[in-house]
Amino acid sequence: MVPIQLLRHAPGAPGLRWLGLGPGLRPTRGLLKLQRLFNHHAFWARERSYPQLRRLLAGSPVVVSLWRGKRLVGFGRASSDGVCRAVLWDVVVAGDLQGRGLGRQVVEGLLSDPRLRRVERVYLMTTNSAGFYEQLGFRRVESQHLLVRHPG
Repeated sequence: MVPIQLLRHAPGAPGLRWLGLGPGLRPTRGLLKLQRLFNHHAFWARERSYPQLRRLLAGSPVVVSLWRGKRLVGFGRASSDGVCRAVLWDVVVAGDLQGRGLGRQVVEGLLSDPRLRRVERVYLMTTNSAGFYEQLGFRRVESQHLLVRHPG
């Protein structure tokens, strides 16, 4: 069986964003694979274009990905001011590999980054996976409300 490898990308993930680099800094068509991972396993991120993917990576100081050989099987990113707040975004694991601790690897890979380690609070939003995140130490906060504004 091919081992699964966690990659910690440089801020903005330039190798993944521009060159499609994967494990060992080898070209793997990583941006295409990220798009496919989102399209097949992340209902909230379906149909993101290459320009959108490049922009979201560029704006993410913390980016991790999980690879099984040349297959991208997990991904997550975070933004933070490094002091008070951080937010986890787009945590996803391929459906056929869920339940094997890979989501935990992605989240722990993000949280262990020096830019997130000492922030006062780490936020995330989820629709269907609250139980999973609660196992990792996150808790529901009834005193706060998620508000959304759609430009236009």
